[in-house]
Amino acid sequence: MKHLLLLALLLAILIPVSSTTAQDACVEDYDESVDYFETKVEPMYAEGFTVEYFNHYKVVNVVTPWVGATEDDAFTYVLVQCGTPVPDGFDDAQVIELPVESVIAMSTTQLPHLIELGVLDSLVGLDSSLYVNSPEVLELIDAGELVEVGFGSEVNIEVVLDTEPDVVMASGSGVLDYDVHPVLLENDVPAVINAEWVENSPLARAEWIKFTATFFNAEAAANEYFETVEADYNALVELTADVEDRPTVLTGVFFADAWTVAGTDSFVGQYIADAGAELVFAEHEDVAGNANSAFFDFETVYLDGLEADYWLPDAFGVNSVDDLLALDERYADFVAVDEGTVYNNSNRVNENGGNDIYESGVINPHVVLMDLIKIFHPDLLPDHELVYFKQL
Repeated sequence: MKHLLLLALLLAILIPVSSTTAQDACVEDYDESVDYFETKVEPMYAEGFTVEYFNHYKVVNVVTPWVGATEDDAFTYVLVQCGTPVPDGFDDAQVIELPVESVIAMSTTQLPHLIELGVLDSLVGLDSSLYVNSPEVLELIDAGELVEVGFGSEVNIEVVLDTEPDVVMASGSGVLDYDVHPVLLENDVPAVINAEWVENSPLARAEWIKFTATFFNAEAAANEYFETVEADYNALVELTADVEDRPTVLTGVFFADAWTVAGTDSFVGQYIADAGAELVFAEHEDVAGNANSAFFDFETVYLDGLEADYWLPDAFGVNSVDDLLALDERYADFVAVDEGTVYNNSNRVNENGGNDIYESGVINPHVVLMDLIKIFHPDLLPDHELVYFKQL
């Protein structure tokens, strides 16, 4: 027994005892001179949000909540450390107490954030379980631990109110009849707009994990994760920087009377360029410098895209050439179809059509880029096996 006591005493001396800081719990003895946020985040690529730190609160602004948003559409969140006073001067902002302990996620893109930040235990609900791919979240669904609240403006507000989340993580389109946040705010439910999808670069979209981190005081985990992703992504860009043979790539399919083609300045366009390839329409006036997409008729794409070296259709439910030809038999004329160089991002899709490239792929742009380099320049990554893409 004495030996056990001596061992315990020795361990107590050698191993420092961790103490709960104000970042994990409520402040018991508030001191206005103390900075309660030891670690901070700063967006370097993302342009859609800003974070400003004060000793006991943070001001987070979502400046571009959707495409075409104006200054009047911006959202401000004042995140106040539990046990400290609410600052004056923010009458029009949502005030949220930190750290957030319960959250409903209205998009699968937010789920990997919670997992990587180590705060998945805060997840109490989601819009639907149908499209989830993350194994950790699927376990919670199977265990019956998450509520489902429905989509957009059709959200079941009664279920939300019964769940009493600290925050509902949503996204917005600017169409009030469709968006969920107006319904939530009308019922005094804190609604946080995540707008990563508006960003025009892969790293900018991935960096929104820092935004999520501010609500959980998980900045250290966010910084560590993103620094690794950033380094890996930029190393891959260096890998393709000097390639001389840059194959041409066609994107999209013909749908609803238009063929959607990625702009050169869109996040898809950057992926293509960073992977050492070139968009078929890169010099077209509607594509060059476009941060979104351009729309063409079938005949235009047929003339200019027929000889493309590769084709990334980004088409739902397309897992084979037969699936592609079922959409339009004219696709058989394209060189990429004949050469077997059509790759769809459908390698990780659940039984309900939930595509993991829009879930884990958002915060793993380096893995998406590895896939594309493997497709366009297989000799550069001989050991890589495709994760999100598959050859049709």
